[in-house]
Amino acid sequence: MTEFFPIVTPSGEVVGKASRQDCHNGSHILHPVVHLHVFSSRGELYLQRRALHKGLLPGYWDTAVGGHVSYGETIMQALAREVQEEIGITDYVPVHLETYRYDSSRESEMVHVYKAIYDGPFFWNDGEVMDGRFWSKEELRDAMEKGILTPNLEMELQRFGII
Repeated sequence: MTEFFPIVTPSGEVVGKASRQDCHNGSHILHPVVHLHVFSSRGELYLQRRALHKGLLPGYWDTAVGGHVSYGETIMQALAREVQEEIGITDYVPVHLETYRYDSSRESEMVHVYKAIYDGPFFWNDGEVMDGRFWSKEELRDAMEKGILTPNLEMELQRFGII
């Protein structure tokens, strides 16, 4: 079954739809994604470890929640779905941090970034997460530029002053 993403303008206006494959083949079709940074009440950051079967960056540590917005979904609907799928929680309060454009060699994303405070428990429901834990700022700093964290996560850690 083909999965479709909304095509958006730099201002976020939906102007069409494209398949996952078309968005990820180097075409740089701009499409929205959501990220949620989950902090403990002690200020540690929860990260998920990407499953080894993932096509992109398998085994890397990444944002607690990250996923694509499906065509016809709102940003908040996508965030709620991804949070439930990836870490299995529903009782959190998302706070919007920023929306920015991220370009890689294979895609262009409009990233909607949120944060929340939540101490657990977490449940990995969709098979895309193989591990998860809270990291201290010192552990995050030590992991930078060592091929442990996804490049996008490293950029966000610096961009939002998390480390």
